Amino acid sequence: MQLRLVVNSLILVSTLALVSVVAQAQRVAPAMPLPPIPYESYQVPRPPELIKAVYEFAAYHPEVLNYVPCYCGCESVGHKANQSCFVKSRDAQGRVTAFDSHGTGCTVCIDVARDAMQMYNAGATVKEIRAAIEMKWAPRYPSHTPTPPVPVVRGKTS
Repeated sequence: MQLRLVVNSLILVSTLALVSVVAQAQRVAPAMPLPPIPYESYQVPRPPELIKAVYEFAAYHPEVLNYVPCYCGCESVGHKANQSCFVKSRDAQGRVTAFDSHGTGCTVCIDVARDAMQMYNAGATVKEIRAAIEMKWAPRYPSHTPTPPVPVVRGKTS
């Protein structure tokens, strides 16, 4: 009986956390048509709602994920930042024209983007987000993308 109560509580907490993440992505997403997310034929490692939320965050917030490293080893395929795991190309106005399929199947990419999205929606600066991501992920994964430093704007970092 107690085990069932614990399991049900964990399911409820996980569901509420996912709903919160999806709601956060929706609150900050401007209206802009996006291409379809390129799901591969394998089962996705995270709930589809979370994957959609991080793809939308990557599409609408390159000013964040362009300065957040990824730790899955994707620098070996040319990725420069966590942004590269989700967005393949943009047009001259910055609109996403194609998504990268890599992000749909990689738990590290998804989790790094989720962490960045949650911190951004909580009011953290890009510099604070990057520092937190590096502190969490660098000790566990020795390689990372060659992500540029957060730019300094008017004597401050973003």
